[in-house]
Amino acid sequence: MGQFRSFAFATLALCLAGGAPDAGAQASAPIKIGDINSYSAMALFTEPYRRGAQLAVEELNAAGGVLGRKLEVIFRDDAMKAGDAITQAEQLTTGEKVVVLAGGFSSSVCLAVADYAERKKIPYVCGISGSDAIVWEKGNAFTFRTNQSTHMMATLLAQEAAKLPAKRWATVAPNYEFGTSFVAAFKKQLGALRPDVQWVSEQWPAVGKLDAGPIIDSLNAAKPEAIFNGTFGTDLIRLAREGNTRDFFKNRSVASGLTGNPEFLEALKDETPEGWIATGYPWDTYDSPAHARFKKAYEARFRDHPRWYSIIGYITYKAIGSAIAKANSTDGEAIAKALKGLTLDTPLGPVTYRAADHQANIPSFIGKLAKRDGKGHFVDWRLVPGDQTLPTPAEAAKLRPASAGK
Repeated sequence: MGQFRSFAFATLALCLAGGAPDAGAQASAPIKIGDINSYSAMALFTEPYRRGAQLAVEELNAAGGVLGRKLEVIFRDDAMKAGDAITQAEQLTTGEKVVVLAGGFSSSVCLAVADYAERKKIPYVCGISGSDAIVWEKGNAFTFRTNQSTHMMATLLAQEAAKLPAKRWATVAPNYEFGTSFVAAFKKQLGALRPDVQWVSEQWPAVGKLDAGPIIDSLNAAKPEAIFNGTFGTDLIRLAREGNTRDFFKNRSVASGLTGNPEFLEALKDETPEGWIATGYPWDTYDSPAHARFKKAYEARFRDHPRWYSIIGYITYKAIGSAIAKANSTDGEAIAKALKGLTLDTPLGPVTYRAADHQANIPSFIGKLAKRDGKGHFVDWRLVPGDQTLPTPAEAAKLRPASAGK
């Protein structure tokens, strides 16, 4: 008995001295979120995303945090490699004890982290990647996506392309999941609207390695009347430069995803091809009150204007904060359930992470490219609600595996 009393008093003394966890300290500790993204490989896109995320977290923390605790984001680089992303995910969940994972530029990374999230039962909000497989064919109960999907962009572009007189179409897109799914969605939807369309050439350069000369030669040989373009980054710049030099785009229509975003237009500069139909983001001419407030706050914080992926990062983290608050818990399964069907106000209006497929019904802008004063501009645009570019919830639920839950 004496030995037991000695042990009990020693334990009590240790606790009083700070040797045991303090419940109050735990309750006030920050809620950690792990963000895995291609910050070194794709900084042009991921840095604006990070800034948008930072702004959202700073606003949430300034308003008192979530569940009375501050949010803390730990950013990690995946080098655009799925294996590196999983290594980072393991370190974040086991070492840093994050309660949510976010990020994801490439489809391969998002799909790998989504699989990890399902196995570990931790919610994952893929921010940037547009692959349909993330929420449909390979969707799961723990994975959600903020950005427009390839299906959403293809729907908008096909609707505009169907109005053109062109019948002979060619495609050029990167040879990985995003590019192949983007082309497949566009071909399917344009074909349904215009059964008379012929597909005369498909070009599949490796991402980041487009050799514009041979691509243009192959396209020229097929004599297309119109081009569907799914390239981005340096590949897009090479294609536009070579096409402009050869007058390849003259008297040819082009439908191009993403190219109206400032991330792309600022890189193209005076090489911006005029008249292309594109999805984009008119940060300078979209003047809704909600967007004006976001733009003002972003410019004050970073001394720079927002890009499209700034919006994506901002919405992603506002959604995560809202889901934790709605769940009233930091438990992964509770947060995932709260994200399902979550609606929040955003700079683009109300956005819902649909319960049927976990895709955010984020609206899109469709317009054209123009060039003024040596700079690219996104003009003649209109805003299209997300639900108009997505299958119905019932149709989308059928695209998901049974294990994902309907």
